[in-house]
Amino acid sequence: MIALSVNGETYNVDVEDDTPLLWVLRDTIGLTGTKYGCGIAQCGACTVLINGAPMRSCQVAIGTLGKKAVITIESLAQNGTLHPVQQAWIDLDVPQCGYCQSGMMMAAVALLRRKPKPTDADIDAAITNICRCGTYQRVRAAIHAAASAA
Repeated sequence: MIALSVNGETYNVDVEDDTPLLWVLRDTIGLTGTKYGCGIAQCGACTVLINGAPMRSCQVAIGTLGKKAVITIESLAQNGTLHPVQQAWIDLDVPQCGYCQSGMMMAAVALLRRKPKPTDADIDAAITNICRCGTYQRVRAAIHAAASAA
């Protein structure tokens, strides 16, 4: 059994050490907000925060986590209130298909924690997630809106 801290809760999971975190989140724990995209850490659909840093969960072996804290999209809203990033995504109608958006939001949350008032260059450097619908301009606008709201 491996003890895993996800969204402030401890889960004891019976999986092999090399099982990707993505599959533990989705299939073992049942948190399906984190999406599978490419499986090779390129697209970012599976982005979660590990000790506050954005990581592609499809390539993180569960056995490497130890006591590190994992945060997923499911924990952003608190006490019925959306996180400023989630609210900005809605207000600015960011998603088209929406598939990549949970990973994109997690990358945005990490950026805003690190840099509360990012420039366009900061956003472009930090948000490396792929959006097949091409909503990058709205993503940038939403990150600026969330920064202003915080």
